[in-house]
Amino acid sequence: MRIAITGSAGLIGTALVRSLRAGDTSRAGGPGDGHEIVRLVRRAPAAPGEVRWDPKRQQIDTAGLAGCDAVVHLAGAGVGDHRWTAAYKQEIRDSRVLGTRALATALAAMDAPPRVFVCGSAIGYYGDTGDRRTDESAPAGSGFLPEVCTAWEAAAKPAQEAGIRTVFARTGLVVARSGGAWGRLFPVFRLGLGGRLGDGSQYWSFISLDDHIAALRHLLDTEDLSGPVNLTAPEPVTNREVTAVMGRVLNRPTPFPVPAPVLRVALGEFAGDVLGSQRVIPRRLLDSGFVFRHPGITEAVRAAL
Repeated sequence: MRIAITGSAGLIGTALVRSLRAGDTSRAGGPGDGHEIVRLVRRAPAAPGEVRWDPKRQQIDTAGLAGCDAVVHLAGAGVGDHRWTAAYKQEIRDSRVLGTRALATALAAMDAPPRVFVCGSAIGYYGDTGDRRTDESAPAGSGFLPEVCTAWEAAAKPAQEAGIRTVFARTGLVVARSGGAWGRLFPVFRLGLGGRLGDGSQYWSFISLDDHIAALRHLLDTEDLSGPVNLTAPEPVTNREVTAVMGRVLNRPTPFPVPAPVLRVALGEFAGDVLGSQRVIPRRLLDSGFVFRHPGITEAVRAAL
């Protein structure tokens, strides 16, 4: 297949490109499936297979997308990369909504559009779910992140109306050593400075990087999947359990809990989401036959190492 990808230089995008190009002997597609990758970049193209786009100006070189069978949209400003000032919150929203709208509109206008549009989203859609098991049938929560996710997914409407199979990959916390939120946890725990956040009772819905990439490929290949699909492991765990596993796998003590008031001072508004609980279940992914390689938190952490 010829597959266009935004955010191809990020943690997930890099791993997805590698998988699609090289294949995987233990996953669908087999070795050497060698898909052709088109990278959407915000600068002038500097290599074969790069296509220029400018999401803020709603401009895309659709000629470079001709012949694409699929588009995977992963671009977006990092939620935890900066303190949530009013300006950065706007950047978080715009980077998702404007990019999705630009892509969906451009794809819908093509004479021969791709068959599938996999659009990144997040379990932030559900807000704080407490200890309630939550699947894709749940409504949107309240607050900044649910509002962003709702607008993000709504921006893909032109592609859906054009008959393009559109899937929203509602992603949980990706367990990876080299990036994302978990990438910042590993050095802290290696130094023996890790500990639970707040009282540690909040649920974390995680997924290993390997399973996340395999799930994205599953979304591309499974013709009857559309709409929201949660990309999380089958059994979310509490932050207290995560802390214990990180300490055990890395063979380090975990003596330093971070009190909620300290988190609120350090992180500002984002602390509410760090301390919030999301017990999200990948119901549709499981029902479609997907098999997790790392269903438990211990396996996921070990895989990241």
